[in-house]
Amino acid sequence: MSTENNNRQADTNRYLKLSGLEPLVVTPESNFVNVGERTNVAGSKKFLRLIKEEKYEEALDIARDQVEGGAQVLDVNMDDGLLDGVEAMVKFLNLIVAEPDIARVPIMIDSSKWEIIEAGLQVVQGKCVVNSISLKEGKEQFVQHAKMIRRYGAAVIVMAFDEVGQADDFDRRCEISKRSYDILVNEVGFPAEDIIFDLNIFPVATGMDEHKLNAIDFIKATAWVKENLPYCSVSGGVSNVSFSFRGNNPVREAMHSVFLYHAIKAGMNMGIVNPNMLEIYDDIPKDLLEHVEDVILNRRDDATERLLEFAENVVGKARENKVDLSWREDPLQDRITRALVKGIDQYITEDVEEARQKASKTIEVIEGHLMIGMNVVGDLFQSGKMFLPQVVKSARVMKKAVAYLLPFIEEEKLLNPNHQEGNSHNGKILMATVKGDVHDIGKNIVSVVLACNNYEIVDLGVMVPPEKIIQAAKDENVDVIGLSGLITPSLDEMVFLAKEMERQNFKVPLLIGGATTSKAHTAVKIDPQYQSAVVHVNDASRAVTVVGDLLQKETSLKYKESIKLDYEDFRNKFLNRGKHKEYLNIAQARENKYQVDWSKAEIIKPKELGIQIIEEFDFNKLLPFIDWSPFFRSWELHGKYPDILEDEVVGTQATELFADAQQMLKMILDKNLFKAKAVFGLFPANTVNDDDIELLHEGKPYIFRTLRQQTKKYAGKPNFALSDFIAPKDSGLQDYIGCFCVSTGFGADELADTYQKNLDDYNSIMVKALADRFAEAFAEYLHREVRKEHWGYVPEEGLSNEELIKESYIGIRPAPGYPACPDHLEKLTIWEVLQVKETIGVSLTDSLAMWPAASVSGYYFGSKEARYFGVGKIKEDQVEDFAKRKNMPLEEATKWLAPNIADD
Repeated sequence: MSTENNNRQADTNRYLKLSGLEPLVVTPESNFVNVGERTNVAGSKKFLRLIKEEKYEEALDIARDQVEGGAQVLDVNMDDGLLDGVEAMVKFLNLIVAEPDIARVPIMIDSSKWEIIEAGLQVVQGKCVVNSISLKEGKEQFVQHAKMIRRYGAAVIVMAFDEVGQADDFDRRCEISKRSYDILVNEVGFPAEDIIFDLNIFPVATGMDEHKLNAIDFIKATAWVKENLPYCSVSGGVSNVSFSFRGNNPVREAMHSVFLYHAIKAGMNMGIVNPNMLEIYDDIPKDLLEHVEDVILNRRDDATERLLEFAENVVGKARENKVDLSWREDPLQDRITRALVKGIDQYITEDVEEARQKASKTIEVIEGHLMIGMNVVGDLFQSGKMFLPQVVKSARVMKKAVAYLLPFIEEEKLLNPNHQEGNSHNGKILMATVKGDVHDIGKNIVSVVLACNNYEIVDLGVMVPPEKIIQAAKDENVDVIGLSGLITPSLDEMVFLAKEMERQNFKVPLLIGGATTSKAHTAVKIDPQYQSAVVHVNDASRAVTVVGDLLQKETSLKYKESIKLDYEDFRNKFLNRGKHKEYLNIAQARENKYQVDWSKAEIIKPKELGIQIIEEFDFNKLLPFIDWSPFFRSWELHGKYPDILEDEVVGTQATELFADAQQMLKMILDKNLFKAKAVFGLFPANTVNDDDIELLHEGKPYIFRTLRQQTKKYAGKPNFALSDFIAPKDSGLQDYIGCFCVSTGFGADELADTYQKNLDDYNSIMVKALADRFAEAFAEYLHREVRKEHWGYVPEEGLSNEELIKESYIGIRPAPGYPACPDHLEKLTIWEVLQVKETIGVSLTDSLAMWPAASVSGYYFGSKEARYFGVGKIKEDQVEDFAKRKNMPLEEATKWLAPNIADD
């Protein structure tokens, strides 16, 4: 490799890279990484109480809430005089490992005691952050701790603190940071990109003159560090800056937003901030903004006094939300832009007609007025000042305007057939959900966002075979191909398509997205198969940036090369990391199975054995069982319902979206537009041959094959398989199992297609998102009915919906394709036992996705011992064993289990 390429690779890879189960790469485009601090005993009285009372399961709920609320890193601190900090840290981190929804984010091990930090480093998975070290105790200890942290492969937060004391002005911040950097990089050999400086955020507006520069000095020091100490990050605790205004949340929220606005521009890229204590910068009232910026930036000698006086009039003042039509008096372009930004379609046809009357050609209205407005939408979305539901509404207005103008454009073409219109699009993107997969909400959202940024979309829909994708790409001469998939078999389809594109000498960049996809799978499995660019895109906003970089003529080659180098580096590190993991062979894993004392186990026979079918169901019964938090996540609004409705960052948009959802919901229920169906069964069952569950129905045996964890556990931790929760046949006990399929998707696609034909992406996506919520609610409702009535092992259960969402019930309902049973093949057995297709009309695709898409299937386990877990990576000996148990060729078993096979 040339020196130039070596330098380019070095620059590309010098980003802060952290990981839990998923990687977190902090690039300049990441904007700001928020650290969740509620799992800190010093910052949360509730968390401290739970740890002291050893209620670790409840403490995990706090961690889960932080992650669901948008925390990208989880700060864990156990520094309390009445705690054994080492024991608490180790126990809590070990518990996190078993919770994939929490463990997916990196951990920040936070302590002032080195023994606690080192204990955490010994058990944490992935690449974590140590918070913190400093020169406070001198250079020798600083170097010793830094070497240990580097040996463990962690990143580190360095406090602006030395033997003299804490840095409290610009010069001291720069002095300590420079000294620390030189020691770490030049003497210890610590990677500069793994250094995060905490430059000390102190309160402003305290009334003391020496505190006036606290905020601006931090901001200036941040800029100095980013300019003079290459590749480092800057962090801090944002709430400190507003400490003087405790009790006045509107002022505090404005102060946090103003501080972050200027600090992020200066280079601050990480920190602890409560999203509920932020105001959108552009929404801060101008008079409050002026007073706050005077204080933060120290623009006036009397800034503190003026803000204190002004704040008295801000306490408790509610924001007004009045309908304002004065914008209708604005100039034409401003009206069109506002209609697009605000998603207002009432006046768009009259406004574009006015524009058409003034234009020499109708196409000029699209290329001019409308694209000017959509560019504003794109800029606001990219900067975080607009959210996804707003962008989708903007697209609806745009489509309505274009639909109105198209007949005029066609008429002009007829009058002037020799006139050639130029290509007014930024590029043409082909989008498809791959063969065997039926899920398209995410794909449709990305398509809308790209269309809003002036890309032409060729949408092939769902279950698209590779030959159709390739032919369409050729016929349409597309610039980018986007592939989407939700189920694990879709990953193999993407690998196959990449190989085929390479065989046919394609050069078109490939975008990879969907719930089961990841940067790891893209880098390790897909990228090596295709010489041209392959990029994983995990959200709609990033898609715009990635496509723009791929198609930018001046820089696309350099960007594509940097992606290739980044994925190559990621792949090498990922594969090497796997070599350090220890696994048991399948025999050893079975020896370490979860042991149940079956002589003392309470096995309850179901009241109603056999199969039951529900063909007509009242949707109103499902309303109390809807979990709304995933609904908001599908629109890329992150937070927990109902708190998200009050969130100061996304609350307004979440409330509007929720109101639209309720309106749509009422129409669906009033007009009976959806139909719900279900089939379930309860059967005698026993475990046979360690990992197989045999059930009996009408005298015929059916076998469910389960997979067992093979990673080596610490002492006392078993290697789980679902079969552990069913009594073995040789115990002489009769146990039981259930299985089910529910669907609320009948009618959903037809309704969504109606909106799609009317150019209304917003309501089309809304329909599918609501159908998915109903399906999950139906699964929750039916499971409760099984527990209380049909099986009847908890007849007095009275859990709230919140408790149901937290899975506080006895028993579990794992689903094929999910962590406890990642093998989709077991759906075939469920379909055979229950005759699902014949009874309720839910079918399976070639890749074993359910159709209609708004469907849920799985098992019922009634044992008190049953719990959720993740199988994780398995070894080839279990794959071979599985193939024998299924009586299928090893190649086929390998294909289905590929995502779970360890890479080493």
